[in-house]
Amino acid sequence: MSLILGIESTAHTFGIAVVKNGKVLSNVRDMYTTESGGIIPTESAKHHERVKEELYKKAIAEGKIQEKDIDAIAISQGPGLAPCLLIGMRFAKELSKKLNVPIVPVNHCVAHLEIGKITGAKDPVLLYTSGANTQIIAYASGKYRIFGETLDLGVGNFIDTFGRYAGLGFPAGQRIQELASKSKNYIELPYKVKGMDIALSGILTNLKQKLESRKYPIEDLCFSLQETVFTMLVETAERALAHTGKKELLLGGGVACNSRLQEMCKIMCAERGAKFFCPERQFLVDNAGMIAFLGEIEFNSGIKVSGKEIEKLDIKPRERTDNVEVKWK
Repeated sequence: MSLILGIESTAHTFGIAVVKNGKVLSNVRDMYTTESGGIIPTESAKHHERVKEELYKKAIAEGKIQEKDIDAIAISQGPGLAPCLLIGMRFAKELSKKLNVPIVPVNHCVAHLEIGKITGAKDPVLLYTSGANTQIIAYASGKYRIFGETLDLGVGNFIDTFGRYAGLGFPAGQRIQELASKSKNYIELPYKVKGMDIALSGILTNLKQKLESRKYPIEDLCFSLQETVFTMLVETAERALAHTGKKELLLGGGVACNSRLQEMCKIMCAERGAKFFCPERQFLVDNAGMIAFLGEIEFNSGIKVSGKEIEKLDIKPRERTDNVEVKWK
């Protein structure tokens, strides 16, 4: 039996969670937002610094545990924004020293996949759609392999950039979904699927041009954005299912909260006889629950950093999913 405290700080969200025996006892978070513009890494890091102690106390209280019960600190090591990651890493080292427990470094992207186990998924293809990351991932030959990805923007950043340009605030995903639900008028946009990969920058430029022309209602543009880009994601995910022979599709990442994307994935899975899985919202957005969940799996497999080695532990802002050594399977 082990009790793990997880820390998430890769981008705009700072979160702390407690997991014991695969059960999430608490999962608290606070997000940096702006009325205009996008995420400013240094400002987001200042936000994390401000809220970390309060969230730590809240996670301990909601988890109904004592500090002395914690066996290890799991930390999101990367990928992510360096200023934000550093706040989490420093806090993890402070707690590790205070509690005299080891640190378990966790890859943020892999955590999105592993938390899918709580849905009952056993060996899925993961359609991972977050701000900076858009990847199609599956376990094969000892590693989590990337079978397809964005060639430029992550789908979440793509959506937020358009939202910022349209004056919808940050993050813009929920607002764009609401506007899209008010339209059924599809406006043709570029469709950029290249093999197993997608490209979004050209679509973004086209949307900006249409917005500037003032000829198209924002509701129609939001509807067309979703229908085009989500179809691209579903096409490449289906191709990955066919290529790997797997029978399960798992959604992950903040964009997976979008009900239209979920609906399109369900339809595709039903048509090809695959099972569709999607964790509840708290595990789709950036959260510490998934960090602690994977941290416990790693810890129980003997993966940890302790003693003087903790001083050498550093963030990995650009770590790719397929570079992670999966020693726990």
